[in-house]
Amino acid sequence: MAASLGTHVVLRGTHETRIKSQFLCRKEQNNRIGFKFSKHKAIQRAIFVSKQEFAGLDERKSPDEVKEEIKKCYELINRLGRGVVYLGSSRMGPSHSHYVQAQDLAKVIANLLDCTTWSGAGPGLMDAVTLGAMLAGKPVGGFKIGREAGEWTSSNFHSYLSSENYLTCRFFSAKKHGLVDAVVRNNSFDKTAAVALPGGIGTLDEVFEILALIQLEWIGSKLHVPFLLMNYDSFYSKLLEFLNDCDGWGTVSKGEVASLWKVCNSNSEASLWHFF
Repeated sequence: MAASLGTHVVLRGTHETRIKSQFLCRKEQNNRIGFKFSKHKAIQRAIFVSKQEFAGLDERKSPDEVKEEIKKCYELINRLGRGVVYLGSSRMGPSHSHYVQAQDLAKVIANLLDCTTWSGAGPGLMDAVTLGAMLAGKPVGGFKIGREAGEWTSSNFHSYLSSENYLTCRFFSAKKHGLVDAVVRNNSFDKTAAVALPGGIGTLDEVFEILALIQLEWIGSKLHVPFLLMNYDSFYSKLLEFLNDCDGWGTVSKGEVASLWKVCNSNSEASLWHFF
C-alpha cells in the first residue's frame, strides 16, 4: 500500500519475519518421530522513499527517453544532411600519427564527396576528422555520448562546435541509431560512407554493428554504402587474421567479411578507391 506524505511516499506491506526455530527430539522408546519447524510472524513495516524514487519503481521511462533521443538524432541529420560516418578512438591525441592521418583523410574525403562529416563528436580521432572536414569548409555533425573515455569527461558540451552541430546522447542505442541513419543512402544524390579508424572497445562495437547491418542488407540493400577499414600501421591486421580464421571454424564463409568492406593501409589508397 502506498500513501503520500508531502515530498515522500510511505510504502506499507506485510513481511514474514522468522521469530524462533524449535524442534522436537526423537524418542525411540515412545515411537515418536521428531521434526523441525519454524514459526513465522507477520510484521507491518513502513518504508519511506522519495516521490522521484517511487516513480522509478512504478514505471520504467527509459524506452520513452530513448525514443525522444532518436527523434532528435533524426532531426539533426535532416538539418545537416547525410554523409561520411567516422568511427575511431577517443584516446589518440594530436601528437599521435593516426590523428594526423585521420585529419588529412577527412579533409580529402569531405572534398571528394562534398558531404557532411559525422562522428562521435568526442576527442581523439573524432576530433581529428571534425577538424579535417572544417579545414575543407564542409559541414560537420556528431552524436556525443554523455560519458567518454579520456578527455572531455567533465562536460557534456563540445569544446568548440556549435550546439546546433551535435547532440549529446544519454543512451548508446540512440547514438548508434544516429550514426547508422547518417550513413544510409535514401537516393542516388546521397554520398555517404562509413570509415573505421583505429580504436578500442567502443569503436569495435560500432564497427561490428555497421558491418553486421551491411551483411544483413539493412544498410546498402538498394544503394551501395562504402565501408572503409583504415589499417594504419597494420593496426587491424590481427583482427583481420582472426576473421579469416573464422572460415575454418565455419562461423563465416570464405571471403564473406572481405566482401563487406575495403581495407586500406594508407590515405592515398582510400582516396583512389572508387566510392560510387
